[in-house]
Amino acid sequence: MKLKAGIFGYPISHSISPAMHQAAFDHARIDASYTAWETHPSALADGISRLRGEEYLGANVTVPHKRAAMAWLDEIDDLANRIGAVNTIVNVGGRLRGANTDAHGFLSSLQSEAGVEPAGMNAVLIGAGGAARAAAHGLAQEGVGALTIANRTPERAVSLAAEIAGRGVDARGVGLSDPDFGRACACADLLVNSSSVGMLHGPAEGKSPVPKGSIGRGCVVYDMVYNPPLTPLLALAAASGAQTVGGLPMLVHQGAAAWTMWTGIEAPIDVMFEAVNQWRKRGNQPLS
Repeated sequence: MKLKAGIFGYPISHSISPAMHQAAFDHARIDASYTAWETHPSALADGISRLRGEEYLGANVTVPHKRAAMAWLDEIDDLANRIGAVNTIVNVGGRLRGANTDAHGFLSSLQSEAGVEPAGMNAVLIGAGGAARAAAHGLAQEGVGALTIANRTPERAVSLAAEIAGRGVDARGVGLSDPDFGRACACADLLVNSSSVGMLHGPAEGKSPVPKGSIGRGCVVYDMVYNPPLTPLLALAAASGAQTVGGLPMLVHQGAAAWTMWTGIEAPIDVMFEAVNQWRKRGNQPLS
């Protein structure tokens, strides 16, 4: 019996996940296919229900379904519950288990690409959506020293900061136009962008979420945007002498964690990175 896995999203046609996961299945000689399932929100319940079939290993979940998918699962792990979103579903004998590997992907790529452990660091996080929530909870888990969360809508940043403060972290929320945001960036050890600012074909293409001159030379700047590979924020950071990390490693690390959950074996992460690089060389442009 050929096994199946895939990703729910809307839109999803240019997702990079099929290339990455299919390469891993083929390398491991697992007879499985991975498909991008473009799923309107009204069809999500039926799509998830099909995962209970014995041929399904599980699925990934991307925007706009990460929160909604939780309603149709049998169990959800503690981290996904804290984050308030799932990006991975595992079929365990017909029962569906939800998980969130975004925090793992973020922390693993931060360590592997920059050699950074966030314990004790003074960090700034831009954004307050699902990816930001995963990063914030991951940083709290690792014992970040202080965390400033900045968002275009300050209320959302304040709300997330209060949640993280409840985990014993010195956290505060500010607006992107607040003078405190620029001051926080200037003294940050770690600056993370989880917003879509700078994304190719996005509403803020060609822009940086951080003003020029506000990045310190000793800062590590992490941009979750991976298309284009060199975002305006990363270019600004490099010009300031800061260390930079792009978003592609996070994508691969979170995907590898999901793949291991489905198969029970260690993901061939080098193969997955190579598949992503080859996918890029062919000129494909991911939307998700």
